[in-house]
Amino acid sequence: MTQFEVIERVGISYESSSDAVKQIVTEANKEASVAWFEVVEQRGRVTSDGKVEFQIVVKLGRKID
Repeated sequence: MTQFEVIERVGISYESSSDAVKQIVTEANKEASVAWFEVVEQRGRVTSDGKVEFQIVVKLGRKID
């Protein structure tokens, strides 16, 4: 039987939502191999200095050996 560990992370980028996702997945994959990911929430805000901040919640699946 194949089992997966599921973790949730939040990524923030001033570039784009896809950049935030890429950063999350890339960093998590350095720690342990990521088998799949799912974007579960997207939001953002405008900072006091006028920057647009993209905030993305991602679930990551890692195969348990």
